[in-house]
Amino acid sequence: MNSIALKNVNHIFGSGSAQVHALHDVNFAAQAGTLSLIMGPSGSGKSTIVGHILKLHPEMEFSVSATSRQPRGSERDGVEYHFLTPDEFRRRIAEDCFVEYEEVYAGSYYGTLKSEVQKIWDKGHVIIFDVDVKGGVNLKKYFGEKALSVFIQAPSVEELRKRLVARGTDSPEAIEKRVAKAAEEMTYADRFDYILVNDDLRTAFSEAEKIVDDFLSE
Repeated sequence: MNSIALKNVNHIFGSGSAQVHALHDVNFAAQAGTLSLIMGPSGSGKSTIVGHILKLHPEMEFSVSATSRQPRGSERDGVEYHFLTPDEFRRRIAEDCFVEYEEVYAGSYYGTLKSEVQKIWDKGHVIIFDVDVKGGVNLKKYFGEKALSVFIQAPSVEELRKRLVARGTDSPEAIEKRVAKAAEEMTYADRFDYILVNDDLRTAFSEAEKIVDDFLSE
């Protein structure tokens, strides 16, 4: 099996006060497997689609991301996310523990742990990610053709807002912050292999199944 190595990788989004240093001197080496990146704004339905794909493909395994935010609802540490304090997250950044990470909001970090990627590849499994859009851009950029990238998109920003309100886990202020971020994230859609508009969940499931099946059969 081939290996993948990244050395002193840096990547910056935006400019000026809006600049985000998503990758900073990242070094990573691992035996290469394949991976699927399912990305989209909060409320797009990406987590539901990931769950559906995992039920159909026992050879795929979910990569649990790390975050510094608090758990929502019934979320469990090590299942939906690895929950870290902001200080712990920053310590792991300093220790070069992440393939990629981003400070999505002030003091709110998300990232992919190197140990999580290697653990899954060591089992011979295909990794499936449910990640932030910019994190997905970085993973696709550096894993290249080993990665299938699918952007899940709600039919409109207004529909996205309705879904976030119906979810009932965020304050009105947090919802508006997510909606504003989603509008910006949608500008990255054309950087992915596929764009899947989730306006009907049954249809979205069917389209996602075909995309993943075709990738795995190559």
